Amino acid sequence: QVQLVESGGGLVQAGGSLRLSCAASGSIFSINAMGWFRQAPGNQRELVARITSGSSTIYADSVKGRFTISRDNAKNTAYLQMDSLKPEDTAVYYCNAGVVTSVGSYLEVWGQGTLVTASA
Repeated sequence: QVQLVESGGGLVQAGGSLRLSCAASGSIFSINAMGWFRQAPGNQRELVARITSGSSTIYADSVKGRFTISRDNAKNTAYLQMDSLKPEDTAVYYCNAGVVTSVGSYLEVWGQGTLVTASA
């Protein structure tokens, strides 16, 4: 089994910053891409940022220049640095990872989500 545990969400004023962490644990051989998604009430889940095992990144247009995704492969952990937060960034943020397990299977794993609220 593989688990993703997110942390770092919370309440911040608009213009402020938060840093999310996503730690993977379990029977992991390697992790391919890791990503952050978010879902606001009444909206579909959307991709925020994604990083490959080689550290190539993509971002949603709405967060470019404000959010930075990174990863520490030695710790099986991904991060999302969120600066200049806006009220429209308010959502539950989910971590996602493509994991090759120690027995050779491939799993797409989701975290439980962490709430980010940016107040006006």
